[in-house]
Amino acid sequence: MQHKDWEETRNLSRSHSKNVSAVACQSILIALTAAAFPCASASAQPRGEMFAGKTISVVIGFDAGGSYDQYGRLVAKHFGRHLPGTPAVVPANMPGVAGLRAAAYVYEVAARDGTVLGMVAQTIALADKLGTPGIRYKASEFNWIGRVTSSVEILISWHTSKVKSVADAKAISAPFAGTSPGAAAHDYPLVLNNVVGTKFKIIGGYQSASPMMLAMERGETEGAFTSWNTIKTARQEWLRNKTINIIVQFTEARHPDLPDVPNMVELGNSDEDKRILALYASGAIVGRSLIAPPGVPQERVAALRAGFDAMLKDKEFLAEIDRTHAEFDPMPGTELQKLVAGFDNLPAAIIERARKVRVP
Repeated sequence: MQHKDWEETRNLSRSHSKNVSAVACQSILIALTAAAFPCASASAQPRGEMFAGKTISVVIGFDAGGSYDQYGRLVAKHFGRHLPGTPAVVPANMPGVAGLRAAAYVYEVAARDGTVLGMVAQTIALADKLGTPGIRYKASEFNWIGRVTSSVEILISWHTSKVKSVADAKAISAPFAGTSPGAAAHDYPLVLNNVVGTKFKIIGGYQSASPMMLAMERGETEGAFTSWNTIKTARQEWLRNKTINIIVQFTEARHPDLPDVPNMVELGNSDEDKRILALYASGAIVGRSLIAPPGVPQERVAALRAGFDAMLKDKEFLAEIDRTHAEFDPMPGTELQKLVAGFDNLPAAIIERARKVRVP
């Protein structure tokens, strides 16, 4: 059973977000691994001045303008006052390879004393398990501090595009902005091509959602990959003016805000197809999470997790969530750690096919 404090936090989160619940997201991995991971209570806040006089960096794996940057800066603004010694916490953008560069930095280079954290691509566990070229980390070896929210990624097209639905995408080949192999913006449309029969033409090389959406606006491409959170908090005029079409949401279940948009899993034509699509949709579980490098002393990991838990109940933090209409679906670090470790137990046959369906 979940710790009382986390039950209260989750109950509170429902008043701030209509996002897909953590329980629903967990069912993806449970179904694939046939193992349920019990929830765990957050570690108690240690006493002392552990981080007094220190500056903690939050390395954000993407540039400004997207939801990773939004949540990374939100954490940096409120986290420090809940840590022993009330350290300064500063955001630092490190875009590259669609968030995987920052993951490698946190894993290989960052100080292992709790003063460098990361908010990196939600696909890092899947990219690790699928053996994406260039991966230089083991996702389960990070110390997972906690999740602010699960994530609903979406594929959109500009209003002038002939591709306005999945059915259109099966009949028409259109250019959509993408990032790099191993990242959701690159792999997910290719997976749909190979499993569902769509004809998305991925134009790679964009660093994040912001340049992808700009390319779409300029007519360089007809569509882009982004998060529902980014659209509803930063691009509301697109919704009001019907400037975009939302083609698919990369989730296991339809988000309450998007009842008419098909989710990735339901597009599968067979049970095996649905299992493969569910594996890719599992990135929503990781969402916008905070990690620390391997090797950080456990008393510091416990302090970071306890501070993160406290931040999520902070009135100023919650007021900012309300003001910005940001998605809010938290998960404690101990639970998230076990969920990420579950990727190591995925069946070999599922992994092998999953590798094949993301190849152009």
